[in-house]
Amino acid sequence: MEEGVRTAREVARLVDQAHRECWSTVLASTVRLTRDLDLAEDCTQDAFVRALRTWPDGVPDNPGGWLTTVARRLALDRLRRETTLRRKLPLLIEEPVAPGDREQPTDPLRLVFTCCHPALARDSQIALTLRLICGLTTREVAAGLLISEATAAARITRAKKKIAAASIPYRIPADDELSERLDVVLTVVQLVYTAGHVASGPELTRTDLTGRALELAHLLVRLMPDEPEPEALLGLLQMTQARGHARVGEDGELILLADQDRRRWDVKLLAEGVSRATAALQRGRGRFALQAAIAGVHVTAPSWEKTDWHQVVRMYDAMLLGWPSPIVALNRAAAHSLVPGADLTAVLAELDALGNEPALKTYAYLPAARADVLARLNRPTEAVQAYDTAIALTTNGTERRFLERRRATLR
Repeated sequence: MEEGVRTAREVARLVDQAHRECWSTVLASTVRLTRDLDLAEDCTQDAFVRALRTWPDGVPDNPGGWLTTVARRLALDRLRRETTLRRKLPLLIEEPVAPGDREQPTDPLRLVFTCCHPALARDSQIALTLRLICGLTTREVAAGLLISEATAAARITRAKKKIAAASIPYRIPADDELSERLDVVLTVVQLVYTAGHVASGPELTRTDLTGRALELAHLLVRLMPDEPEPEALLGLLQMTQARGHARVGEDGELILLADQDRRRWDVKLLAEGVSRATAALQRGRGRFALQAAIAGVHVTAPSWEKTDWHQVVRMYDAMLLGWPSPIVALNRAAAHSLVPGADLTAVLAELDALGNEPALKTYAYLPAARADVLARLNRPTEAVQAYDTAIALTTNGTERRFLERRRATLR
C-alpha cells in the first residue's frame, strides 16, 4: 500500500485512471464468479466508489487487483444475502473455468463475444458491449455510433430488458458459435480503438482504449487464426498505431497525415501491419480487409503527394458495394477530392448530399471535409462557415485547435 494522505482531487484522478485501465478486467473477473452480468456490473461500480472513499489513506500497489478483490467480495455478499438476483439476468457462464483452462488468456475477448448475443438487434449488441464490457461512457458509445446520448442509453436499457424478459441464455459461446458473432465483435473492437484514437476531452488520444483494442485484436487472431478478417483488423490497427508518434508535434498540436514526418513512424510495427493486411486481402475481400488495404496504400506511398488516390477511391467503391454506409461514402468523397484533376465542384455536391444523412448530422468530419474543399475552390467565406460548424461539433480539444488554425488562415 502506497502510504500518505491524498487529496480528493488526486484520488479522483487515480480512480479515473484505474477505471480506464482496469474496468474490463475487474468486470470479467467478477462475472466469472457471479455468472450474472448485471450483478457483476453493480459490484464493479461499487468497488470504484469504495476506492474513492478508501484510497485517500493510501493507494494500493496493485489498483486493479485491489478493485477486483473488492468487487468479488461485494458480489459474494450480495449472493449470500439475496436469492432473487438470478431473475435479473440469466446465467452468463454455464461452467466455472478451471485454472489453466485455455479460455483464461482470452477471457476479456470471450466476454465481448458473450455480450454480442445474436438474439439482440445488432445495434443493441454493439452499444451494450461497448458500455458494459469495454467501459466506454454512454456519451462515448453515442459518439462512436453517431447517435444521440439518449438513443445510446435507450439501446443499452432495451437490450438489458430483452435479455431479462426473454430469458436469453447469456453464456460464453462455444467455438462453433463464434463465427456468427464475429462481424459484430470486430466492429466493437474497431470502435474501441477509434474512441481512443480521437478521444473526447483535451487530449488527442486515450492510450488505454487503443491498447485495449489492440489486445483484443491480438486475442481474436489467436482465437480464430483461420479467419482473414481478424488478421485484417489487427493489421489496420497496427498501421494506424505505427503513425501515432507523428500525429502530434512538439507543441502538442495535431499533424495530419499529409504533413507528418514519416521518419517518425514505427517501421517495425508498420511492416507487421502491412504484412497482416496483405495476407488477409489474399484470403478474402471483407470490409476490414479493404479498410486495411486502404491504410496500406497510404503507408507504403513514398509521400502524401505520391499516394495512389485512384486506387484508394476504387477500394472505397468496393466497400460501398458490399457494405454501404454514410461514413464510407464520406471517406470516398474525401479521397476523390485528392485525385489529381478531380472536379471539386462535383465532390462538393457529393458532400452536400451526405449532409442529409441523419448519421452525419453531428459528425464533425463532414463539415471539416466541406471546409477543405470550399477553401480549395477559393470560396473562403463558405469555408469559414463550414469550419465553424465542424468546430462546434468536435469533442476533442486538440482537433478543435487544429480546425481553428485552419479557419484563421481564411480570414
